[in-house]
Amino acid sequence: MTSSENFPTRISMAEALDIVHAVAAARRLPRERIATARADGRVLAADVVAPVALPPFDNSAMDGFALRHADLSPDGPTTLRLAGEQFAGPDLGLRLQPGECARITTGAPLPRGADTVLIKENAGEADGRVEVPAGLAAGANVRRRAEDVVEGDLVLQAGHVLTPARIGLAASLGIDRLEVSSRPTVAVFASGDELVEPGVPLAPGQVYNSNRDQLMAQLRGLGLEPVAWPTLPDDPARIQAALADAVESFDVVLTCGGVSAGEKDHLPRWLQAQGRIHFWKVWMRPGMPVLFGEAGRALVLGLPGNPVSVLATFRVLGTPLLDALQGRGEPRPRWRARLAAPWRKKHERLEFLRGRLGQDDAAGLLAQPNPADGSHRLRGAADSDVLIVLDEGARDYAAGALVEVIPL
Repeated sequence: MTSSENFPTRISMAEALDIVHAVAAARRLPRERIATARADGRVLAADVVAPVALPPFDNSAMDGFALRHADLSPDGPTTLRLAGEQFAGPDLGLRLQPGECARITTGAPLPRGADTVLIKENAGEADGRVEVPAGLAAGANVRRRAEDVVEGDLVLQAGHVLTPARIGLAASLGIDRLEVSSRPTVAVFASGDELVEPGVPLAPGQVYNSNRDQLMAQLRGLGLEPVAWPTLPDDPARIQAALADAVESFDVVLTCGGVSAGEKDHLPRWLQAQGRIHFWKVWMRPGMPVLFGEAGRALVLGLPGNPVSVLATFRVLGTPLLDALQGRGEPRPRWRARLAAPWRKKHERLEFLRGRLGQDDAAGLLAQPNPADGSHRLRGAADSDVLIVLDEGARDYAAGALVEVIPL
C-alpha cells in the first residue's frame, strides 16, 4: 500500500480533526429519552426550556423573621408583634398587618405583605414581640420569584454535557426525563503475536498486553462501556475473521498496533480491502501511523502499538471522534501554561509531550516536561497529568515559553 491510494497520508492534526468531525457528523448517533437522575455525563440532544420559574415564589434566604420594611424606624430599633410562623413547606397563607412580623425558615414562602427578612441571630425576641435593629435594608435576605430562571428561558442547550449542576437545574424545574444522544458502542482490540495477558509468565520475546487495559480505562473514564476482544494475531486471515463481526456489531472499533508499514502491519491493507480509509498517518509525535476509516457499520480508529502512542492518539483523536458522534458541542479543556524547564525539540512533527502541571509563585500554570519522552516509556506517562503541545518545527523552547496543555 502506498500514498498513491485514494486517501490522504501524513496530514496535519488540524486536517485529521476536520476529517474526524465531518465523518462523525454524518454518523451522528440517535437520540433517546432517559431519566434525569441517570443522565449525568450524557450529551443533551435537545434544548431545554424552563417550564416554571426559579424560585417559583418569593422566599426567605435565612432563618429569621419576615416583616414589612415600611414598619421600621429609620432612627432606632423597632418592636414588632409576632403574628405567626411560616416554615418551609406548604404556604399557610399568612398576611402581615402593619406592625407585625412572622417567624420564618430558609426556603419558606414569604407571608403576604412581607418584603424583608431579619436574620434570627440579629433579632431580640421576648413575650411575643421581636426587636428589629436599625439599618436593615429593604428586601434583605429575600429570594425573589424568577430571579434565577424566568419561565420560558432557554436553560440547557443541545450539545452540552450534563454535569451534576445541570442535572440539578433540570430536576429543580421538575423535568424528570431528558433527551440525550445515545452512547457509542465500542470494541477494543490489541494486536501482536508478542502479547500475553497480565498474570501469565512471560516467555522470551513476549510482553504484557498493556494497551487494551489502558484504552479500556480511558473509555470508561468517558462514561462508556467498551467491550474488550481477544488479541488480534499477526495473520491477515485471522484478523479478517476477528474483525468481521465487530465492524457489523459496534459503532466504533479501536485497535492498538499493526498500523505501520512493516511486514506484520496488516490493518491498513485490511481496512482498504474491507471498507474505506479516511486517512493514514498524521504529522504528530508520538503516534504518527494512526489510521482512521470505516468498515461495515463501524468507524475504525487504528492506534499505533507503543503504549504512549495509544495514550496520546486516543486523547487527541479518539476522544474527539466519540464526542462528535454524540454531538458534543462543548470543547474539552485545554489550557495555556509556561514551561517550567527548557526543552529542545529536534523534529518537525507536532508533539504531545508528557508532563505535570503545577503553579508558580504568582499562581500561574507551569508545565514540567517529563524527560522520559520515548513512546514506549509508559512509566513517564503514568507520572504525568497533561500532554504538553509543542508546535510543528524543530526549535529550542526556553523556560517560561507559553505552551498549550491537555489534561490527561
